[in-house]
Amino acid sequence: MTPRHARLIRRCLSATGLIAGLLAAGPQALAQDGDRAKAAAAHAAAAVAIGAEVSSANGVTKLTLTLSRPIEARAFVMERPDRAVIDLAEVNFQLGAETGRKREGLIASFRYGLFAPGRSRIVVDLAQTATIGRIETVTRPRDGAVLLSIEFQRADREAFRRAAVASDPSPALRKALVPPEATDARPLIVVDAGHGGTDPGAIASTGAFEKDIVFGFAQSLVTRLEETGRYRVRMTRDRDVFVPLAERVRIAREAKADLFVSIHADSISAAPQVRGATIYTGSEKATDAESAKLAERENRADAAAGTESNEGPGHVADILQELTLRETRTFSSGFAKGLMSQLSPVMTMSPKPHREAGFMVLRSPDVPSVLVELGYLSSQHDLDLLQSETWRADVTGGMAKAIDAFFGNRTSLTRPQPARRSAAIAPVSP
Repeated sequence: MTPRHARLIRRCLSATGLIAGLLAAGPQALAQDGDRAKAAAAHAAAAVAIGAEVSSANGVTKLTLTLSRPIEARAFVMERPDRAVIDLAEVNFQLGAETGRKREGLIASFRYGLFAPGRSRIVVDLAQTATIGRIETVTRPRDGAVLLSIEFQRADREAFRRAAVASDPSPALRKALVPPEATDARPLIVVDAGHGGTDPGAIASTGAFEKDIVFGFAQSLVTRLEETGRYRVRMTRDRDVFVPLAERVRIAREAKADLFVSIHADSISAAPQVRGATIYTGSEKATDAESAKLAERENRADAAAGTESNEGPGHVADILQELTLRETRTFSSGFAKGLMSQLSPVMTMSPKPHREAGFMVLRSPDVPSVLVELGYLSSQHDLDLLQSETWRADVTGGMAKAIDAFFGNRTSLTRPQPARRSAAIAPVSP
């Protein structure tokens, strides 16, 4: 066991000791240190992954995790794209930044993270069709570490397809956000940090993940809005966890949100000179080919996380629903223009700062919605700004001003209301 691994194990033990000490101290200590105890309990309960290795021989590729304790694992394969998914109990992944990026045998790459509260997931991109072989757990005698191994066996297309059909990859989704109490008449804003968990989003040359950058920005925006006291604010994810695209829309709709703001950061590795922010609103027809490609790429987030995509609100079922959608898009476009005017003085905008495209998260028929691409991770200049607290404060300040103007212009706030919930609006499948 390396010194680093030993330190990780000691942290788990110290967290357990902290909980015991708080319990012994009685109710007063628990009341004073409740948040600290909860954090320690969560940390102590999760298995720690301190290593991940891939080996290959005789047509079989093996992924081996080194864990602090045994956990259950379930694996299955999926088509379009070809990938394998490994579902685990919650794991605290303490792995190197380059883990999972090197091709070996049947595994092209893999990514990992929190998939839902209490659950983690590893998504393996397959270099060629393969099925799941043995899943074994062995305790290493010399240090007590637990080795969890998952084997992948080469298979032809037909055998792979049969295995994919036999799988049941649809996990139980998180419960939708509880609607706010009717007594609070302040506008509700839902802030959506893009990607998360097993879906890292774009990756900068430095190894920085889009999911982490936009989550930090989203938290700052939420804090800025809450400080005004004028709004109720919710996030679609409150930590590094995967949330399906349709579920993000559903969270806003179930909460009866008055505005939905999705935060992202783009990347074009072939053009590092391209930089600047772009604001998108929803439309079946994209403004240009570049916007269409970006929407298509973002709409594949569910597949990247190893789950099937639920398209959410689909075609317009009747004239009343169509009128509601038109009204919502008018509000969305109006907010986008106001946002553009407030952000232009504090950040660089792209040559076409307001565009339209068919993003899945912008498909709510009754919640005004925008998606903001803050900049490009492929631009070193943009990347430096995205990680600057000063820049973040200026930009969130501009967003807050735009939100103030948006609701200030709507003196009698009338959130678009559909005449009835149409059967064409598909529920989120379990």
